[in-house]
Amino acid sequence: MELIDTLQRLDRVLFGVFYTRSNRHRLRSLARTLSRSADGYLHALIPVVLMISGAPQASALLGLLALSLLIERPLYWCSKNSFKRLRPADANPSIKSVIHAGDQFSFPSGHTSGAFLLATSLVLVYGPLLGVMYLWSVMIAVSRVVLGVHYPGDTLAGALMGVGVVLMAAMLLGG
Repeated sequence: MELIDTLQRLDRVLFGVFYTRSNRHRLRSLARTLSRSADGYLHALIPVVLMISGAPQASALLGLLALSLLIERPLYWCSKNSFKRLRPADANPSIKSVIHAGDQFSFPSGHTSGAFLLATSLVLVYGPLLGVMYLWSVMIAVSRVVLGVHYPGDTLAGALMGVGVVLMAAMLLGG
């Protein structure tokens, strides 16, 4: 229990560093835009565009994404509603989140999980050149902290969940 308490204190300190240093309108506006880019639309849009354009492996990407999301979304929802970690603004009234989160609890970050799930799927199907998507995924994770809706540990857990689920789904599909 002492380890968990120590990790939570560290998480709050790191949150304070990100949140207070990002108290600039332009940075928070950019964070809001980045965060919206991970609302889930790209998970459908990218495979559809690739299939319409006749890109090789588009159906493989679609299959991997579909199975991954079928595993990840329930896992994310069950985890979030089991841990019931309060969002920063709910845990500390002096914190004002920039956006209203779609659900009550913060652990793990679903936006971050989804972003890393998409990035990992693209890398597994199309190769390491699409590793640049991990940069986008990290920016999603940071944006969620900057917006005041997640602690850094929430986003780390989301990233691990997204990557892990895709690797498991790839194994199940024989990849």
